Amino acid sequence: MKKFFQFEQLGTNFRTEFTAGLTTFLAMAYILFVNPDILSAAGMDQGAVFTATAIAAAIGTLLMGLLAKYPIALAPGMGLNAFFAFSVVIGMDIPWETALAGVLASGLIFIVLTLTGLRELVINAIPAELKKAVGAGIGLFIAFVGLQNAGIVVNDDSTLLAIGDVTSPAVLLAIFGLVISVILLAMRIKAGIFYGMVITAIVGLIFGLAEFNGIVGSVPSLAPTFGEAFTHFGDIFTIQMLVVILTFLFVDFFDTAGTLVAVSSQAGLMKDNKLPRAGKALFADSAATVVGAAVGTSTTTSYIESSSGVAVGGRSGFTSVVTAGFFLLALFFSPLLSIVTSAVTAPALIIVGVLMATALKDIDWNDFTIAVPAFLTVIMMPLTYSIATGIAIGFIFYPITMLVTGKAKQIHPVMYFLFVIFVLYFIFL
Repeated sequence: MKKFFQFEQLGTNFRTEFTAGLTTFLAMAYILFVNPDILSAAGMDQGAVFTATAIAAAIGTLLMGLLAKYPIALAPGMGLNAFFAFSVVIGMDIPWETALAGVLASGLIFIVLTLTGLRELVINAIPAELKKAVGAGIGLFIAFVGLQNAGIVVNDDSTLLAIGDVTSPAVLLAIFGLVISVILLAMRIKAGIFYGMVITAIVGLIFGLAEFNGIVGSVPSLAPTFGEAFTHFGDIFTIQMLVVILTFLFVDFFDTAGTLVAVSSQAGLMKDNKLPRAGKALFADSAATVVGAAVGTSTTTSYIESSSGVAVGGRSGFTSVVTAGFFLLALFFSPLLSIVTSAVTAPALIIVGVLMATALKDIDWNDFTIAVPAFLTVIMMPLTYSIATGIAIGFIFYPITMLVTGKAKQIHPVMYFLFVIFVLYFIFL
């Protein structure tokens, strides 16, 4: 095992790698409860999604550890799950089974792009600022969903939105959870989001705001979601679903690339500014999306929380193997879903939104040609309650601002293709 994972070359050992794997798991364990909560809004069975989440995370992380040998963990992505539930299923009125088929299609396309080497073409086609704008916009959208789920922001007929009843017990619990999570993260506690959820859930139990059904139980059945992506694959061949699939693919693709570079750089694994075994890492990510869609969850992607494991010494793929093991073990803790209410998960959504919004600093706001499409991408996601719409509007305005300022040669042909696709999206929407 030491030889396979190159412990000596990387200056690590079994104990350090195990600790790193556990640390990464704790930092991202919140997804086990947040993902079922979000996807259940789309009508999916919460227990089945819990099991699918753990399985997709375990298999994806194991593939990353054994094939690419990186200390990077995977799980259903935040933002992509919100897009799946609120934009695709609820917003576009697309059945969740068809949406799962779209996730499956995006994963298969991702595999083809990886195996053929076309991923570099796609990466280079889209301006860095627009990639950052998409990430930041998704962050605002996630935070908005969290504020809604918490009851902190509510509907208002006069102003569209207003502050909720902050004296309501459920709202007070969510606010308490947000404060605790902020304090823990401000104190640089790596698994602050997870610990914040645990503390909030316990307080909810004490005040009778949640029901306790035990800690350990049988693994929830996958039957309600398993295989639905394959059964409904024939329903994806529409303009509307093409935009959905492109969004799944686009966000997963760049989220994964960004995470791989960031975590690998932190671990000192980059060589000559290049990522060794990048193809295998991207294949592990895309294969995990296919597996996740098959069992019943939204797009699976690499998690930036992996940096917490690297921070305590994780350097090899064995860190990922350990994290995968803990996700499998977590399958037996499904009864905890009954105490992890929306008030408990909402703070996690808001905090993740804050972390994703930091990408705004990397956008050149002094360049009007990029500032306009970037701003519209960011602002339209929460305002239209649709990640796809935000991306579409930003990608339509980018060629326009570039063309009228004489920068046509700087526009990649792929961007013209996306311009046409998104225009058709609005026409047929």
